[in-house]
Amino acid sequence: MEFVCIDELVPSDHLLRKVDKHIDFSFIHDLVKDLYCADNGRPALDPTLLFKMLLVGYLFGVRSERQLVREVQVNVAYRWFLGLNLTDKIPDASTFSQNRRRRFNESGVYQQIFDEIVLQAISKRLVSGKHLFTDSTHLKANANKHKKTKVQVAASRQDYMDALDSAVEEDRLRHGKKPLAPTTKAPVTREINKSTTDPDSGYMVRDEKPKGFFYLDHRTVDGKCNIVTDVHVTPGNIHDSVPYLKRLDRQIKRFDLPVEAVGLDAGYFTSAVCKGIEDRGLYGVMGYRRPTHKKGYFYKREYQYDADSDTYKCPAGQQLIYKTTNREGYRHYQSDPRICQHCEHLSRCTRNAKQVKTVTRHVWEASKERINQHRLTSEGKVIYKRRKETVERSFADAKQLHGYRYARYKGLNRVQGQCLLVAAAQNIKKIALMAA
Repeated sequence: MEFVCIDELVPSDHLLRKVDKHIDFSFIHDLVKDLYCADNGRPALDPTLLFKMLLVGYLFGVRSERQLVREVQVNVAYRWFLGLNLTDKIPDASTFSQNRRRRFNESGVYQQIFDEIVLQAISKRLVSGKHLFTDSTHLKANANKHKKTKVQVAASRQDYMDALDSAVEEDRLRHGKKPLAPTTKAPVTREINKSTTDPDSGYMVRDEKPKGFFYLDHRTVDGKCNIVTDVHVTPGNIHDSVPYLKRLDRQIKRFDLPVEAVGLDAGYFTSAVCKGIEDRGLYGVMGYRRPTHKKGYFYKREYQYDADSDTYKCPAGQQLIYKTTNREGYRHYQSDPRICQHCEHLSRCTRNAKQVKTVTRHVWEASKERINQHRLTSEGKVIYKRRKETVERSFADAKQLHGYRYARYKGLNRVQGQCLLVAAAQNIKKIALMAA
């Protein structure tokens, strides 16, 4: 027999010592107290112990909760951090699953824990909030890509559509056009692949990406110390730009961030996002993606827009005149067929049966053009270069060290919980190392 002090068995420079010193976990009791019954049933497992144990698993990339129980059983540092003696019983793995299923999945507690860790990083001045960088990465769903069915789903109405409808009506009125009549068409539907194993996941088809059922984590990282300030999970078939503006607003409101600029990749380069960034008074910098082009035809950039006359000039010098603005927010500019039919460049311009060339321009296209110019400025180049050093590095770290390549669970809420706890663990590690 040997008498030992567990505190003496943990190295002084161990990561968990730094975490214990710089992270305050006392907030967890207040977050979850309403989820427990105070005077009925047998005593519950201490929720602080439960969540600290989960965070240990994500900190050190333990691949499952059952494996985590085995690791805590034999690892002295883990026991010390959790406040367990060498002979204390370790909670069973089923305790985690039952608490998740009965208490936490629908409660929002994972989001609250993540937010609290961000607030602690802000209090330690590790977050400036001036430059935010956003991107998405895919997590392979816990679903067989061959077990699927075809279903029809209604096309969802995006958050910006009300603003776009108003912009379309104002644009038509400015051009002397009548307001569009209310549509009587049936709601637009589209056919998608739906997993029979995990219906919440989405079938992802992207260039240079694997095909199958995935989830997307849309993550935002602060530019000062790479603290993750937002995590939002969607099915894999949702476009990056769809949740962006709402999540940006949430961060600014929740953490009172003085945002000045945002850095995004080319997937966010849409008219709605550019207009939203300008409306918020932010300096947006986005990547460039070469547009699709039919070989043998003029590029769209060869048709020059003149804002003063509100016309386009084709490569042959003809003016294309405004005709209408459609419901999707695109103005149509058309050529004069009497001129086009004698043009030597007609075969490179259009194959329209009436020999009419049409060029479209979104009502918010000016915002896209201004945002696009930012990436060519010296300030924009510095901001865009930081994107790969912040959010892309954060994703790489998560996948390499924290078991982020695969969704452990089925269902959007469960995967959201996993992603939030991984990001919280990364923030905890960052705080512990930088505050030490």
